[in-house]
Amino acid sequence: MKTTLPKADEIQHRWYLIDAAGKPAGRLAVTLCNLLRGRGKVDFTPHMDMGDFVVVVNTAKVLLTGSKEEKKTYAKYTRYQGGYTETPAAKMRATNPNYIIYNAVRGMLPKNRLSRQLIKRLKLYPGAEHPHAAQNPQTIE
Repeated sequence: MKTTLPKADEIQHRWYLIDAAGKPAGRLAVTLCNLLRGRGKVDFTPHMDMGDFVVVVNTAKVLLTGSKEEKKTYAKYTRYQGGYTETPAAKMRATNPNYIIYNAVRGMLPKNRLSRQLIKRLKLYPGAEHPHAAQNPQTIE
């Protein structure tokens, strides 16, 4: 029996709409990674782009469990002397709420060229409105 690999033109990329309000950030990130990589598809192949487009709304209302809202920090280094900064999660939620989910998803994807292509399919919006209504995304709870 031969193993069949899907051709690039045979792969269908669907659109999904996910509401992040009240969901824990880590558990939501796992779901997003599986959709972006295409892990739920029957013909999943790790080295091919099998994933779907994912639209996430209400990212400002994502849940950080425990005391992560006060204690968790996001570090950034500019490669200049003294350019290291840490931003608390509460301030990050106020300034850039999309980054909380983006950072969690990016950390869970494999570190290669394919993941840099997959992360571009993740569309994040802090409110309930999004401009992707024409694609008719399927809603996932």
